[in-house]
Amino acid sequence: MEVTRSMFKANRNNCGFVLVTTMLLAGLIALFITAYQELSHLELSSVKSTNNSINGFYAAEAGLNLRANQIRAIFNGYNQPSGVSPSTDTPCIGTNLGSGTYKCQIYTINNREVRTYIVEPAGNPIDIKIPSGEKYSGLSAQEYRYIAISEAYSTQGELEAKLELTFRSRLVPMFQFAAFYNKDLEILPGPDMTLSGPVHTNGDLYLNANSSLSIKGQVTVAGDIYRGRKNNVVCNSNNVYLYNPLSAIPLIPTCSSTTLVKTSQITPYNGQVQNDVPIVVVPEPEDIGSQAGKGYWDNADLRIVLRLRSGSTVDNTNHSTGIEVLNKDMSYNSTKTNLLHSCSITGSTLAGNKAIQARSTLYDYREVGIIKTLEIDLKTLLNCIEQNSRLGNYILESNRILSDDTQGGLVLYFTVWGPDQNKAKTFYGVRLRNGQNLQSSISGAKVVKGMTVATDQALYVMGDYNNPTSGTHLPAALIADTLSILSNAWPSVDYSSSTGLSSRNASNTTVKAAVMAATTTTGNQEGVGGQGGDYNGGLENYPRFLERWTSKTLTYLGSFVSLNNPLKTNSSWGLGNVYAAPNRDWDYDTRFNVASNLPPLSPRFVYLRQELFVRDFDD
Repeated sequence: MEVTRSMFKANRNNCGFVLVTTMLLAGLIALFITAYQELSHLELSSVKSTNNSINGFYAAEAGLNLRANQIRAIFNGYNQPSGVSPSTDTPCIGTNLGSGTYKCQIYTINNREVRTYIVEPAGNPIDIKIPSGEKYSGLSAQEYRYIAISEAYSTQGELEAKLELTFRSRLVPMFQFAAFYNKDLEILPGPDMTLSGPVHTNGDLYLNANSSLSIKGQVTVAGDIYRGRKNNVVCNSNNVYLYNPLSAIPLIPTCSSTTLVKTSQITPYNGQVQNDVPIVVVPEPEDIGSQAGKGYWDNADLRIVLRLRSGSTVDNTNHSTGIEVLNKDMSYNSTKTNLLHSCSITGSTLAGNKAIQARSTLYDYREVGIIKTLEIDLKTLLNCIEQNSRLGNYILESNRILSDDTQGGLVLYFTVWGPDQNKAKTFYGVRLRNGQNLQSSISGAKVVKGMTVATDQALYVMGDYNNPTSGTHLPAALIADTLSILSNAWPSVDYSSSTGLSSRNASNTTVKAAVMAATTTTGNQEGVGGQGGDYNGGLENYPRFLERWTSKTLTYLGSFVSLNNPLKTNSSWGLGNVYAAPNRDWDYDTRFNVASNLPPLSPRFVYLRQELFVRDFDD
């Protein structure tokens, strides 16, 4: 075939077109590759930036948690945060660090520098009633508000995340509960029992009744709720009523064995019954210890110690009686000791009309032994303090008088020190006498506003306590390793304390005071695994008895707080020759719902409530 000039020209033109097209396509592909690489780089940079920001956020969040827990720890004692926050302009840089609780604290978390500090808004504290629908609703509390700020910086010094947490720290007095336990709580009354106040336990709650049990306050349980007993895993079908909050609803009316209460079974109570709530932080039993640095010792208006040598003989190194007044730093105060022993006031239940005395005549059938006791005649002690203060001689700390309200009233600390004081069973104790009216009987005496008695030993209360024949009772508390109540019929010289139960007949007695003491625990451990084993007696046997109370009544008004097992009186609960139970006319003292009516130095638990959480990512 002959190729013409025109055909050659056409082919050449076509080749040129293909070449141009190919070059254009190659250019576009190169452009796409370049764009893809750029986009990939940007995406990787974005991912890296986002990851840095997220990691920075988590580091900053950890910093917030550390600072919030520090505030909580401060409130768990009887202290409050204090100091100065750094300026918000370049905080935590150079000398702009603040001071005290609020100062900058810098942590290394996840390879990042985390700068934290605290800001306190004006107006702290606020007295509140916890709103309806919340845990512990209706209780009085002191609310402190704080803002924790946390900033996370990369290794290059770049700000990756800034977080702010506004939270409320609420101090809730435990004496606003009919019963507050830091472990499993069991309630199994014989006669009808009605508790008008709230109930809380950091463990499990077991409810049963031989007749009828009613709890009208809110019930909060960190563990589970069971209908029935813990030790022998049985349940009867007697009425257990909880409220919703206005009307009573029976809890599992029919049962034969200990039964776990399901969530659906507490729904009808409209939030008045809650399980699986967070455990709240409470003081340790050691916090009532008789040494400097412990809350009740440090804040006491008067500290009286009975010193013993081996064989329970008195240590007369400082005073012939072995009974001394000590300073906060545990040093001996000879002046106040001599003033105390110089008092001799008609009407005392102790020999020589004294306010204090040592004895070795009380036999405790539960502990199976004679208790070496520091005896306190409260009325005589108050008269002694009043007499001396009128002469300018002050027995109380810092020249205080009976009407002092530094802690809301008087805080009196009594204890026994001896070679056995750190044993699980010391056979030491403190006995309170003549405490029916917690006021001086001297005409014109200063009026006591409230009274808390604390000891790290076993406490024995003999006769009516805080139950005046006229007028109202005081805000009062008893803080001890364990509490035993001796009736008005208990003889002043203990002549029948070691005889058979038939010789230890009680009489009607009234005690009006909040109590914080230890109780034994059913079984070997808390929770379901601890079911079975020795019974601890339940809430109804919180106070210990040593008499035959048959047909006699113990009237009690107050609040029961149990934080742990006893440290000094470790015998188990039992019947036998120890006691016969009283009729129990017991209830919560609703006056404690008003903060000003709480006893001096009431124990508190703390919980934090988050109000606002602000995230500020830097990306």
